[in-house]
Amino acid sequence: MAAAGVELGAKDGGSALRTHGATRGVAILDFILRLVGIVATLASAIAMATTNESLPFFTQFIRFRAKYNDLPTFTFFVAANSVVCAYLVLSLALSIFHIIRSGAQNSRVVLIFFDTGMLALLSAGASAAAAIVYLAHKGNRRANWFAICQQFNSFCQRTSGSLIGSFGGMIVLLLLILMSAATLSRSR
Repeated sequence: MAAAGVELGAKDGGSALRTHGATRGVAILDFILRLVGIVATLASAIAMATTNESLPFFTQFIRFRAKYNDLPTFTFFVAANSVVCAYLVLSLALSIFHIIRSGAQNSRVVLIFFDTGMLALLSAGASAAAAIVYLAHKGNRRANWFAICQQFNSFCQRTSGSLIGSFGGMIVLLLLILMSAATLSRSR
């Protein structure tokens, strides 16, 4: 009987070590995903904020121009991506803390809460900008809004490209939330 007890204890200890190792692996993946999210949101904010194009109209003295800050939606998009990027940079400290102390639970709950808020902010900015980009590409004949992408091709390409990074950041935040929730549910 004593041998069976020792064997059972060894199995439980090994299980605890595997769970600790898996939790640490998730914490490392959390850190890497946060870095990916930083790159995606920063690139989106920079791409949108530097988007502008001018076209001559009859003479070279009269020009039509398209800039991101001409549309408040694009300004909100840049602000949302910048805030989320700054948050992800600040959250790296907690991510490193989770690598060191993988059993920490309260800080994971805090990260889930703030990650969810940042996901909401980023999806609001990206969705609003996506609607404007769609109108720029397709227009709306009923509202008498014409598609401008035939004339402002570079402007439309850059705004569309910045949306890709922002939606990538949304996927990263969603994965972070799911991973943290799964880690919390396994540890309890």
